[in-house]
This record gives sequence, C-alpha cells and structure tokens, in this order.
Amino acid sequence: MFIGACAGSTGGGIKVSRFIILIKTIKKELNTLLHPRSIRKLKLDGHTLEHEVVRSTNVFLIAYVLVFAFSILLISFDGLDMVTNFTGVTAALNNIGPGLELVGPTQNFSIFSNGAKLVLTFDMLAGRLELFPMLLLFVRETWKRY
Repeated sequence: MFIGACAGSTGGGIKVSRFIILIKTIKKELNTLLHPRSIRKLKLDGHTLEHEVVRSTNVFLIAYVLVFAFSILLISFDGLDMVTNFTGVTAALNNIGPGLELVGPTQNFSIFSNGAKLVLTFDMLAGRLELFPMLLLFVRETWKRY
C-alpha cells in the first residue's frame, strides 16, 4: 500500500502520478545510457513535464524513503520485532489502517512507547497532509519572525 492514491486525493503514500513519473524517469535515464546523444522529453497525459516537476518528484521520493527509514530506526528502540515496526510505520505514513503482527487488525498501537507514538503521529500527519509541509516544521526559517 505504498502506491495507490490519485493526484489531488487526501490518501497517504506515494501518489500514482509520482510513481509513473519515477518509472518514466528511470526509463529515460536507461535510454540515455544506451543513446547518450538522444534527447527525450517526459510526458504525462499528453503533456510535457517540466524539469522542475521531475526534480521535485524525485526529491519527494527520496525524502519519503528517508523519513520512512528514519521512522523505522527511531521506533526500533522500543525493542519490538521488525515486522511490527515496518508495518506500523507503513500503516501510519500511508494511512492504510492496520499493520501486521502486534499492530495487526485485532491489535492497536498501544504497545509503543510515547516517543515512538510521537514518531508515528508525525508519520500519520505527513501521510495525510503531505510530507514537505510537515518537514517544514523542522526548518529554522519557518519559525523566524520577520
């Protein structure tokens, strides 16, 4: 359930359009390795994608993976099994509901410490509100008075 929400929806996870852009970018880069002089433009729904859109999509995906991995690392200090940690973060960041093992359909997230719950709360908000607005909370200039 990492991929599935449509562009513009409030569903969490990686939007389908971002995933399509990622796949097309990988395909373009592989083609460029084979044919270095070729010039190809990425298109989505018949419209040419600007470089800024492709760049920001790639940055989003890198940030997503980093937040996901860092969240798993932080909640792993509770000493729970890896399946619980992995699916707990997956469920929170992608807003998909229950995970597996100790956060499965008949369980809840009460087994986590308060610190881990804060991490999972951040993940849940980042999945629902988008990742970059939540990451802006940790940028000093966001809180600077003008």
